[in-house]
Amino acid sequence: MAGKTATSGVVPASGWQKFWSDFSESPTAVGALFVFLVVLFIAIFAPIVSPTNPYDLASVDIMNSRLEPGSQDFEGNVFWLGTDGAGRDMLSAIFYGLRVSLGVGALSGVVALIIGAAVGLSAAYFGGRFETLAMRIVDIQLSFPSILMALVILAVFGKGVEKTIIALVLVQWAYYARAARASALVEKNKEYVEAAQCLALGDRRIILHHIMPNCLAPLIVVGTLQTAHAISLEATLSFLGLGLPITEPSLGLLIGNGFEFMYSGDYWISIFPGVALLITIVSINLVGDQLRDIFNPRLQR
Repeated sequence: MAGKTATSGVVPASGWQKFWSDFSESPTAVGALFVFLVVLFIAIFAPIVSPTNPYDLASVDIMNSRLEPGSQDFEGNVFWLGTDGAGRDMLSAIFYGLRVSLGVGALSGVVALIIGAAVGLSAAYFGGRFETLAMRIVDIQLSFPSILMALVILAVFGKGVEKTIIALVLVQWAYYARAARASALVEKNKEYVEAAQCLALGDRRIILHHIMPNCLAPLIVVGTLQTAHAISLEATLSFLGLGLPITEPSLGLLIGNGFEFMYSGDYWISIFPGVALLITIVSINLVGDQLRDIFNPRLQR
């Protein structure tokens, strides 16, 4: 019965109501969700909500370089968060940086989820040598620091949006594979899977339509936390000059560009993008923590 309900693809309205009731028990998580939705809205509609396009050369004036927060230019335009060394409005640059950072983090997370879930579910279902080999590869990869692996990959392939996403995928997929395998090992021995096998349903159909829907809860939690990790990892790589190129600015690149001006007192060029990055990561992590407590009550603090 549990398998049939899970594979129907329709969540009852009462289920969503109970989920929201459990989620809203934490005011911190609700506030974090609201903050993240605001950040997501800004990232999606950055070209609309930004005062200017900071990467349009026609709208950038070098005479406005390193203006303090709240300063005005000769045309009366107010730079609420100041400008950077190239005269770009920091508020607009942060909005565009959020768009790039969230896009890279989300896209790499989705691809890593697909690859990791496929490996983990297949390993748990088929077992044998394939499971042993796959899990040994996962264990070996997880034994290395993520930042170290990403640095090595980008040092080999070079800068670029696609290359950064590939590096993040190669770093993250093992986390999803381990979570998917752990959940699938519990599900594959249940009655509804045995019934599907007795009906001679194909392995692919059993995995996709019976086992995988019941493994989504832990994967959603891992995906939420790993998205925040991917955003922070991309920011670190861009700060070090190995991630995204300057034509695709992210929050990490903005922080790195302003770091050289810290000693001259122009703190806002690095501090404000850093605050935006911190708010984004913390809000995602808080939402992920609450999802973890809901899906696994034994971990509640």
